[in-house]
Amino acid sequence: MFEYKFVQIKKKNTGFLQLPTENYQEIIHTHAAEGWRFVQFVIMPSAQAVGFPEYYELIFEKKTE
Repeated sequence: MFEYKFVQIKKKNTGFLQLPTENYQEIIHTHAAEGWRFVQFVIMPSAQAVGFPEYYELIFEKKTE
């Protein structure tokens, strides 16, 4: 069995470039140190601006006992 954790990262409004507001690598390293395994990076589409992300989501898993 696994436990899953979803971490949302907001995006910067910088015009055409849609950059994350946080350092995703740092978030992954921090969670790994806590026993979480990085599984997936998901770009969540915006309902208002076609082709642009609303936010980014990191998915982690940890084995449960």
